[in-house]
Amino acid sequence: MQLNGLIITLPKEIKLLIGAFIIVLSIGFYTGLLFVGETSSANPNGIEEQYLGNEDDEDATVMRFKKSPQEMLTLVHNHILSMSIIFFLVGLLVSITKLSKKLKTFLIVEPFVSVILTFGGLYLLWTGMLWMKYIVMFSGILMTLTFTVSTIIILKQLFQKK
Repeated sequence: MQLNGLIITLPKEIKLLIGAFIIVLSIGFYTGLLFVGETSSANPNGIEEQYLGNEDDEDATVMRFKKSPQEMLTLVHNHILSMSIIFFLVGLLVSITKLSKKLKTFLIVEPFVSVILTFGGLYLLWTGMLWMKYIVMFSGILMTLTFTVSTIIILKQLFQKK
């Protein structure tokens, strides 16, 4: 079965379903990024403060406390499970787009690596490996870029003529 470019040949109803799914999924994904920006200032030190607290900083405008083990396990568990499903579905859709095999493979595999690095990295940061905040930041950016590129490619090819 030839998958490369199959998305272009799908019936209109399936294309509309995929398009609606990608748009709603993107709204949820980028809303989550807004939340990250609000809670961690979207920088390595803000990430560290969000999970390890800032009780020692007398000048802090918002007091934050170190997350409990239950909070961290819940966060890591929920995000790894939900993000793996999101990227599995997006990967399936990328697999039927018309792209080079190398780019397609990268867009399908990379998000899973970033999910492990981002959320595993948050856990390791919480345990005291402070340098993981840079890995978390980099992998989160790469995951977002991959998601954005994948969704743009899917939407663009959905509405190409056969």
